[in-house]
Amino acid sequence: MEPVDHKLSHLDNEGQPRMVDVSAKPVSERVATAEAVVLYPQSAWAELEATDFVTKKGALRDVAIVAGTFSLKRTADMIPFCHTIPIEGSSFSVVPDSVQCRIVVQCTVKTRGRTGVEMEALVGASTAALTLYDMTKSLSHEIEITGVRLLSKRGGKSDYQA
Repeated sequence: MEPVDHKLSHLDNEGQPRMVDVSAKPVSERVATAEAVVLYPQSAWAELEATDFVTKKGALRDVAIVAGTFSLKRTADMIPFCHTIPIEGSSFSVVPDSVQCRIVVQCTVKTRGRTGVEMEALVGASTAALTLYDMTKSLSHEIEITGVRLLSKRGGKSDYQA
């Protein structure tokens, strides 16, 4: 096989998938924030507001935060080439937006390590959004999860701000 010229860090020189070797990287504080948005049709939103965002399955915000926290700690179990890293802190913002009939989820994850926590933040925000969907799907099949994205990262080679 001929060597592959690429910029993808998870492919070796022959184009085969691999886990990146981070052993030579310095340990530093790393923080990432990701977002996911759950959009509701107006009729479903009205029902959610009428119940103060509490369903038979529990308080939406609280259950979404617990699910997101559980999943971000298991990111390396779901994403094959993610490193298992210690999570030193995480936080969530789960904010209803009545004007746009949506719930905006943000997840921030922090560690001190050799690799970043972008994937952990993305998994946390995504799982929290999926949990909101699961808890409210009986209201409508038109609920959408959208806007899953990295908002910021700090530490490592470069910082990023959306």
